Amino acid sequence: MRVVCAVVLIFEVIVIGLFIPVAISLEGMDPALAGGLWGGMAAAALVLAGLQKYRWAHYAAWVLQAAFLFSSFMVSGAMLIAVVFVSLWVTGVIMGRRTDQMKAAHLARARAEEEAEAGNAVSASSGS
Repeated sequence: MRVVCAVVLIFEVIVIGLFIPVAISLEGMDPALAGGLWGGMAAAALVLAGLQKYRWAHYAAWVLQAAFLFSSFMVSGAMLIAVVFVSLWVTGVIMGRRTDQMKAAHLARARAEEEAEAGNAVSASSGS
């Protein structure tokens, strides 16, 4: 799950960064405001992508998704892009959790098979 979430965050860094020139040129927003808002969110997304191994970073990325979604109201047409990326985030979390569960089940099954084979080998050697 964490790898998928990190990948989504990396792509969001690019998209969030592109909001800055769009907000300045199309919406006439102050460059300092646009750079501070979306530049800060892009930097946060980059940092959080690298820290996805920590549980708190995963929850902080959820907060970032909400901030990204709400800030997209300030730029025309940005809402669609924000909804797409938030949807990718949610899908990544859901599918990532399922994948993690399948990996854990597969690993448990493999360990059980190894223990069964080891037990059969011990009983076969003691019976000879």
